[in-house]
Amino acid sequence: MNVRSAVRPTRSNRSIGWVPYPLIAVVVIPAIAGSLRLIELAGGPHMLPANPRITASPLPVIVHIVCAVLYSVLGAFQFSTGLRRRWPKWHRVAGRVVVALGLAVAFSALWMTAFYPHIPGGVLAHVFRLAFGTGMAASIILGFIAIRRRDVNSHRAWMARAYALALGAGTQALTLGIGKAIFGDSELTTALMLGAGWGINLAVVEYIIRARFRVPVRARIPVSAKAA
Repeated sequence: MNVRSAVRPTRSNRSIGWVPYPLIAVVVIPAIAGSLRLIELAGGPHMLPANPRITASPLPVIVHIVCAVLYSVLGAFQFSTGLRRRWPKWHRVAGRVVVALGLAVAFSALWMTAFYPHIPGGVLAHVFRLAFGTGMAASIILGFIAIRRRDVNSHRAWMARAYALALGAGTQALTLGIGKAIFGDSELTTALMLGAGWGINLAVVEYIIRARFRVPVRARIPVSAKAA
């Protein structure tokens, strides 16, 4: 009995795996900054630089921050293979919530890009935000369509792309800091480092998708060729 009780916690920990935790760690910095901004909008102390755009129209920012934090945390556990196997119903229910949260994140970001004036980074950053925000929304929609068709591999690939774009804020905390330290603070540097954050995440996730979901050679051989 003692041996069994000692083994069970180990199985429980392994069932979740380590994958969700580094994903959550990536968004710690933007999550802290977002939480400070929410405290500020609720009437608390101003601990971040003043932003008149947010003060004039706070609702899209509130939606974006709250949904982004929830999406990043809940979405991270969707990539746990052990969690999907042990609690498939939880994965399906949480997946629907993640889809709604992800679309709210993408569309609120697009709204702020389209209607907030004088967003840092200039025209190039404006284009990047529109392109990657649209890409995130499209990836979530395509992933949802894929799972409705029972195409699990395509579903996972599209959802991974959407999540990688959502984690862009975490990577950009590094690229912006490094870029401005080396090249100085300018609109071009800001735009390029923002794009680099999204680009790095997409490159990493595409490598993982191609390595993990690579179709075996036998699976690519037509049925007629197999019969022959």
